[in-house]
Amino acid sequence: MSIQYDITHTTVYRYKKPVSFGEHRVMFRPRDSHDLRVLATDLQVSPASIIRMIQDPHSNSVALVQPLSSALELRIVCSFTIEHAHSYNLELPVSKASEFFPFAYTPDERFDLEMYLRPHHDDPQGELMAWARQFLHTDGPSRTRDLLVAMNEHIRNHMVYSSREEEGTQSPLDTLKLGSGTCRDFALLMMEAARRLGVATRFVSGYLYDPALDTGLSSTSAPGGSKVTQGAGSTHAWLQAYLPGAGWVAFDPTNNFLGGNQLIRVGVARDPSQAAPVSGSWYGDIDAYEGMEASVMVRRVASSPWRSPVPASAGTVGV
Repeated sequence: MSIQYDITHTTVYRYKKPVSFGEHRVMFRPRDSHDLRVLATDLQVSPASIIRMIQDPHSNSVALVQPLSSALELRIVCSFTIEHAHSYNLELPVSKASEFFPFAYTPDERFDLEMYLRPHHDDPQGELMAWARQFLHTDGPSRTRDLLVAMNEHIRNHMVYSSREEEGTQSPLDTLKLGSGTCRDFALLMMEAARRLGVATRFVSGYLYDPALDTGLSSTSAPGGSKVTQGAGSTHAWLQAYLPGAGWVAFDPTNNFLGGNQLIRVGVARDPSQAAPVSGSWYGDIDAYEGMEASVMVRRVASSPWRSPVPASAGTVGV
């Protein structure tokens, strides 16, 4: 059985005076796979724009949007319907050669995974490596997946989620020092720690379904004092680790999720900077910019068996 979701992602940039716009890069279309099917999509942009769809080096679908006139507001509304099948990390068997840490990827795997194996952030004093090694057993062998599961859980239980309006992602060392961060910060911390242990990881940008929001309950007060779901209502971020035999498996350290059907992936990248949902430029007076608002609505529609693919619907652009 699969779950069907309707998702609307709205981004609005506002200005005090009319400004002109350069090209904007919009990454919103979910990645089709065996566990996720895109049934319909629609992209509405105001002011009127030229829209081109491309694939980036990671095979993400990207809309290149060029507004045609000046305006006080740039509004981008992405909507789509998907079917999502349950895919749980722990249900996928790891190959025997990779079951215990340390393990070695095959030469072909290393060639293909090289960009996801190499750390991208400095660790001059070895603090990040020391933090990563705490999850290895000292009284016996460590199972590869178990150490990643423990790392995922540790971030959820020992660090404080804090939303941040500023663009960009904290360095892993800053996240360790502060003990807090956003979903992007937590994903990058775990990615870089796992890479230092020799595990290939990649960044995932997407959306999160929170049943509490869909039923009208408050996501800030989970019953029984349990930890609440963080990251719903906006874009979300997590990571995937490549485990031979299981392939790319999801870890969400913000919520301690291990796959499932609440994580709706849109883009993958070797670094968070490559997976911004919307990026672009504008031209006008330096004080013209008033601010940006973004919201994401994820609504569960129904449960149904897999169906044959359905053609994308046509709005301003069907993608």
